[in-house]
Amino acid sequence: MAIVKHDLLSFNKFFADYQQRFIRFALTYTHDEDIAEDIVSESMMYYWENKERLPQETNLPAYVLTTIKHKCLNYLRHIQLKEDVLNELASHSEWELSIRIATLEACEPNELFDNEVRSIVEQILSKLPEKTSRVFVMSRNENKSYKEIATIMNMSTKGVEFHIAKVMRILRIALKDYLLLHLYLFYLLINH
Repeated sequence: MAIVKHDLLSFNKFFADYQQRFIRFALTYTHDEDIAEDIVSESMMYYWENKERLPQETNLPAYVLTTIKHKCLNYLRHIQLKEDVLNELASHSEWELSIRIATLEACEPNELFDNEVRSIVEQILSKLPEKTSRVFVMSRNENKSYKEIATIMNMSTKGVEFHIAKVMRILRIALKDYLLLHLYLFYLLINH
């Protein structure tokens, strides 16, 4: 019991004599007083818990300072790792943002709508009778007049009008959302 009390008194004196010096040392590297104090306290506790295993001739201030050094190194490596991860995330975020900007700059809404509309028109035409589809294609894609189409298809111009009107009714229903959007965009353009 007397040895334990003597050890505790020696430890308390050692702690009082070196605490501020150790804290200043740790603070030099951590730049955070609370962290420096925690590191010194943990290092002193580490010494106290392991004092029985140390050789008699151990230089206690050097031993504790070495422990403080290693704890500071671990703390700084942790900070560095955290910074590296944050930088990597920021770099990835910047890359992802630049990709979004580039793709948005390259985006041509007219092309998108044109492609979608073209696809819908092609689907509808493929489901119509061949004669109706052919009349519409000659009118819209080949820019032929009703009279030219009537001659080629061996029908009257009223027959050509009928087939085109039929396709236009179907397309008007299928493309109503696109037509409204185009009207809205047109409205924005003329009002700004």
